[in-house]
Amino acid sequence: MKLLAFSILTVLLCCACDASYQASKEQPSLSTPNILWLVAEDLSPIIPAFGDDTVATPNLDRLATEGVRYTRVFSTSGVCAPSRAALATGMYQNRIGAQHMRTTNVSGFGIDGLVPYEAVPPPFVKMHSQYFREAGYYTSNNAKEDYQFRKAVTAWDDSSLTAHWRNREPGQPFFSVFNFNITHESQIWVQAKNPLRVPYDLDVPIPPYLPDTEVAKQDVRQVYSNIVAMDEQVGKILDELEQDGLLESTVIFWFSDHGGPLPRQKRLLYDSGLRVPMIIRYPDQWRAGERDDQLISFVDFKSTALSLAGIEPPDYVDGRAFAGKFQSSESRRYVHAAADRFDRQYDTIRAVRDERFKYLRNYYPERGYYLPLTYREQMPIMQELLFLRDQGKLKEAQSQWFRESKPLEELFDTRTDPHELHDLAHDPAYSDKLLELRAELDSWLSGFEDKGMMSELDLINEIWPGMEQPVTSSPTAYKQYGRIVLSSLTPGANIGYQILGPGKPFDSTWKVYTDPLQLAPGMRLIAIAHRIGFRPSSMIELD
Repeated sequence: MKLLAFSILTVLLCCACDASYQASKEQPSLSTPNILWLVAEDLSPIIPAFGDDTVATPNLDRLATEGVRYTRVFSTSGVCAPSRAALATGMYQNRIGAQHMRTTNVSGFGIDGLVPYEAVPPPFVKMHSQYFREAGYYTSNNAKEDYQFRKAVTAWDDSSLTAHWRNREPGQPFFSVFNFNITHESQIWVQAKNPLRVPYDLDVPIPPYLPDTEVAKQDVRQVYSNIVAMDEQVGKILDELEQDGLLESTVIFWFSDHGGPLPRQKRLLYDSGLRVPMIIRYPDQWRAGERDDQLISFVDFKSTALSLAGIEPPDYVDGRAFAGKFQSSESRRYVHAAADRFDRQYDTIRAVRDERFKYLRNYYPERGYYLPLTYREQMPIMQELLFLRDQGKLKEAQSQWFRESKPLEELFDTRTDPHELHDLAHDPAYSDKLLELRAELDSWLSGFEDKGMMSELDLINEIWPGMEQPVTSSPTAYKQYGRIVLSSLTPGANIGYQILGPGKPFDSTWKVYTDPLQLAPGMRLIAIAHRIGFRPSSMIELD
């Protein structure tokens, strides 16, 4: 029964649509609501709120009862760093050179000539948090960054293990992010040394592409055990919000950074790697208990968070606001995704999905889907898969992943085939859908220069000439009408500053420079400039 429930879960989510949803419903009006992101890692929609009752998640159940469940939400990559680049910028990772997993830490990959580097978005791009800071919000991130570039010095008031909205000035609105690592892929083997949070004989659903063995079941039990622990961590944050009297002035997002942690989930562009659960609790429980089936992409999150705070999103983003003051009047018809290098293994796949069908284009069809990754092979279920493969004991659904090649194009009906095992690309009955999604992918890719279509070494040389990181020009200053005006010769440089004096020493938080500054007698000003992807400038000091 558990296997049946797991298999039809996605079908149920795709088919049903809550008639109570009305896009025209008036949203609650708060001039400066707080925005809180609670971000789990490596998690598909396998919790009770999305139809899987394997374990209890009372805190997420509460959020779902008081909020809205969004059932068709997709990351832009099946792995974290490229997806987080899209969340932070509102742009597709393969548009800004952030598509390879990962760029800033490549030690041990063994790729000739590859050096650690940072993606360099266009000069007009600023991180989501900086827009909030410029609007007077306090911004905190606890604590994962992993954007494929170093955060701008002006991005956060605090990004650390102790970052919290409680560190802000009294009454100041906040944009705060908390990340929950406990559901990460690595925690399947790391947490194995600790007692399970679920029964040791818990009946768990095993998707058909994984072996139904005791070794596999134990790892899947660990996945659910980690979900239980994550739910408790979410509950602690919600308790703190209530203790501070902030529940009804805060928009709470809970979601995961991409799909599940298991083999043939993470790193792939199947729904098992891209589809994420999301719940948003709005102030005063607006739309409480509803489900929303609209298509949502990670590139939409930045615009939506700003829109809910009454801040107009920038026009350069690839996404659209699906809620708030600047909500788009048009619904999405498609979401898009990209897969590129994972650790030392290169592959290039692009995908487009509508409400039902998924189209995949494989740029290296001569290569198999399975990419040997030392990191993933620490997982017992992965070791089990490889053992059964070598013994010739895999079932057809399990052996597909280990094919030595793959077709140039694939098409799946995610309603009737939620695990994407039956390719329809050569079925004449689906030729119209194949042509439609093929054309949509072409249209998407024609809208920008896909950085995944060049070699990574060429990409690095393009953004870091000579494979040396460019340096942001130091700020220059002049006085105008008695105020200090700061600028940098580097296009897109963000300028941070501090005004210091007696009793006010230097600290790690840079204020965002937006307007000329008044410097009182006896005070001194220090400033720094930083374009994303460049090295920060040296500091200047004025008194």
